[in-house]
Amino acid sequence: MTTPVPTAHETADTAARAAGRRRWIALAVVLTAAFMDLVDATIVNIAVPSIQRDTGATFSAVQWVTAGYALAFALGLITGGRLGDIHGRKKLFLLGMGGFTLASALCGFAAGPGMLIGARVLQGAMAALMVPQVLAIIHVSFPAHERGKVFGMFGAVIGLGAVCGPLIGALLTEGDLFGLAWRPIFLINLPVGVAGILLGRRFLTESRAPRALRVDLIGTALATVGLLMLLYPLTQGRENGWPLWGFVSMAASPLVLAVFVRFERARARKGGAPLVELSLFTIRSFAAGAGVQLTFGVVSGLFFLVWTLHMQLGLGWGPLHAGLTGVPFSLACSLAAGVSVQKLVPRFGRKVLQAGALIMLCGALVYLGEAGRYGTALQSWQLVPAMLLMGAGMGLIVAPITDAALSEVPAEHSGSASGIFNTTGQLGMALGLGLSSVAFFGVLGSRGEAGGAGAPDALRAAFVEATGHALWWISGGLVVVFGLLFLLPRTVRAQQPAEQGEPAASGEGRPEERQPALVP
Repeated sequence: MTTPVPTAHETADTAARAAGRRRWIALAVVLTAAFMDLVDATIVNIAVPSIQRDTGATFSAVQWVTAGYALAFALGLITGGRLGDIHGRKKLFLLGMGGFTLASALCGFAAGPGMLIGARVLQGAMAALMVPQVLAIIHVSFPAHERGKVFGMFGAVIGLGAVCGPLIGALLTEGDLFGLAWRPIFLINLPVGVAGILLGRRFLTESRAPRALRVDLIGTALATVGLLMLLYPLTQGRENGWPLWGFVSMAASPLVLAVFVRFERARARKGGAPLVELSLFTIRSFAAGAGVQLTFGVVSGLFFLVWTLHMQLGLGWGPLHAGLTGVPFSLACSLAAGVSVQKLVPRFGRKVLQAGALIMLCGALVYLGEAGRYGTALQSWQLVPAMLLMGAGMGLIVAPITDAALSEVPAEHSGSASGIFNTTGQLGMALGLGLSSVAFFGVLGSRGEAGGAGAPDALRAAFVEATGHALWWISGGLVVVFGLLFLLPRTVRAQQPAEQGEPAASGEGRPEERQPALVP
């Protein structure tokens, strides 16, 4: 009996099916990484009170636990993308995922606030290596006719992460697994990360740009120093009694950032590869969009921290109670985001984003009214209208803002513009968390340092008062966002993620990560 010999056609079909399975497994790996990043950025807020009680962290340390991640991620995002272009996207993705997993372990086993802050900064830096490779790997792994379905799955993962992050954090913290309190919110990354590394090594395909731009290390250092000179005294100043050196540092910060701008311009004139393509800011829609992104990031960073502390330390709710209270927010945000991009923006243009700012402003004012009316007796159901309004308003903004800001950017600069734009949002969140020293903790004062679920009524009332003060700041920021939106084009030309994704020889057209990082 003879064994049938497969024909060339059958061999080709078998190879095609194997390649198909390989790229879908690769997709699952990179989408899992995107999900990990989004969940990790949102999971921590809900555990802040538990972290504070367990480690004895001051409120400024708590600010750094969240702001350190956002700042490291923002400063490394563009550099991480370019390193992937130069050294290989698979290599940088696996390096980032490995570092992210190690940093998660360090967070989970942190012996004190200092170690936790350092591990969170490392985690943000590793996310900056991992996340920018996601869309690039998707783009080189799938043909054009399949990318619509793939990017739809990418969007679904983002929405799922927005809903699941706070709930996962609440369940793990409230469950107090093995008596570890908040630590499982980080340790849960370990098996996921190890599995991702093993599968990624086998199924991801290596790719790099033919002639990638060089990394701007001096520009990165100048930007880091300038921003730290602003954020460090802003965050630590209240705890240290607002010393003179803090004001000197904050005043000198713009000077360092001005040196950064001059250096970037000089580097561009000499034909180098600047960290930030400053010529993009001569495009009115991009400059306005970046302003919206920065301001909205400040508003979001401030709101999410204040909201969590109000629910748990001000109202005495447990993590699960607080997490479930946020479900209407997340669902409204995800629903509004999908409707805005698919139905509303193509018809009404920038008016949709302006409506989102006003709806979110109404939600903040409703929250302010409810908190002032009911004080420490506020119930979850009384917050539902405010949560629905704020979530829906946020969804109408975060989904279409990138396309609105990039609508007039030349195609050859779309990748660079997208990277800068997402970096701006992360920087805004870090600034918002730093600003909470003035907008929230400045009102709370020393009364809140010993706060907790069992705090006396007077202390809880102080948290409610501080929350009301912060909500006025948030409302003012939303008014600024509404005004800046008038500078965007009246109509928005929809851009598919794939349009921005071709890794070009120049390195400009690479697909920087476009996920809406501001979703809670």
